[in-house]
Amino acid sequence: MKRNINLRLLSYTVIAYMMLAFAWWSVLLFVKNRDAYMAKRDKDRIVLIARGVVSSDVEYFESDYYKDLTRKYKRQEWMILGESIVFVISLVIGIWLINRGYNKEVNAARQQRNFLLSITHELKSPIASIRLVLETLAKRRLKKEQSEKLNNSALKELDRLNGLVNDLLLSAKLETAYQLHLEPFQLDEFLADLVLEMKEKYPKAQFSFRSAEEDLTINGDKTGLTSVAINLLENAVKYSGKEPKIDVFLESDEKNVRFSVADEGIGIDDKEKKNIFDKFYRVGSEDTRKTKGTGLGLYIVNQIVRAHKGAIEVSNHPPQGTVFTVTLPYNPAEIS
Repeated sequence: MKRNINLRLLSYTVIAYMMLAFAWWSVLLFVKNRDAYMAKRDKDRIVLIARGVVSSDVEYFESDYYKDLTRKYKRQEWMILGESIVFVISLVIGIWLINRGYNKEVNAARQQRNFLLSITHELKSPIASIRLVLETLAKRRLKKEQSEKLNNSALKELDRLNGLVNDLLLSAKLETAYQLHLEPFQLDEFLADLVLEMKEKYPKAQFSFRSAEEDLTINGDKTGLTSVAINLLENAVKYSGKEPKIDVFLESDEKNVRFSVADEGIGIDDKEKKNIFDKFYRVGSEDTRKTKGTGLGLYIVNQIVRAHKGAIEVSNHPPQGTVFTVTLPYNPAEIS
C-alpha cells in the first residue's frame, strides 16, 4: 500500500512538473514571438521610411506592409495557442487514461487478493470439517444415529466443496471454451423443481413460485441455467437474515421469457450495482463481508445469461431487498 502511494505521488509530481514546464515554455514562446514581431516591425518601419516608400510613422502604420506583418503575427499567436490547447487536452486525456488503467489494475489486484483469501478459507473449512468427522469415526465407536449425523454433515461439506470446485472450473471455462448445449424443456417446471430443492436445503427459508403461464417451453442450456437459478436463489438466502423470504416469478411475452428472484434482505447500494457482475467482486459492506463467498457467483450468472443472448438486471425490492430479473429469448440459436 505504501509503495502504491509513493508511486502515485511520484507520478503526480512528474505530471505537475510537466504542466509547469509547458506553461513556462508557452509563455516564453509568446514573448519571443512578440519580440520578433516588434523587432521586425521597427526594422521595416525604419527601412521603408529611409527608402522613401512611406513618409512617416503614421503612414507606415496605415500601410499594407504593417497590416500584413500584423496578420502574420496574429496567425502565429493563434497557432501557438492552438498547439498549446491540443497539447494540454492530449496530456489531460493521457493522464486520465493512465490513471483509469492504474485504478483498474489496483482494483483487479485487490479483488484477486480478496479472492485468494476467501477461496483459501472456503477450501479449508470443508476440508477441516470432513477431516474432523473422519477422525471422530476412526477413534470412537458411535451409535448409529450419531454416525449418520456425522456422515450427513460430511456429505454436506463435500457437496459444498464440490460446488466450489465446479464454480472455479466453470468460471475458467466461461472465459475460453464455454459452449451452450441447447435442448427444449419446460422452464416453469424446471424452476418449480429448483425451488422445491431449495426448500429442502433451507427449511427455515420461505420460498414461493408463481408462473403467469404453464408449459412454458424454451430452448436453453439446462445445466447452465441450473447454475444461474441456484446462484440467484442461494444468494437471496445468504443475504436475507435468519428467516429468508424469497419470491420467484416467471412471465413471458412474444419474444422473451423473464424470471425474477426477489428477496427481503439487506439490499445492494446503487453505486455497487454496476460492479457486482465483475469477476471476484464482492459488495464491500460489513454485513456482506461476514457471509461466505468467492465473488464468482454473479459473474457466472451474467456470463451464462449473456451466452444465451439474454440479459440480467438488478433493482431494489421495496421496502427492503433486491430483485434479480433474467430475460431470455425462447431460442438463442435463432438470434444472430
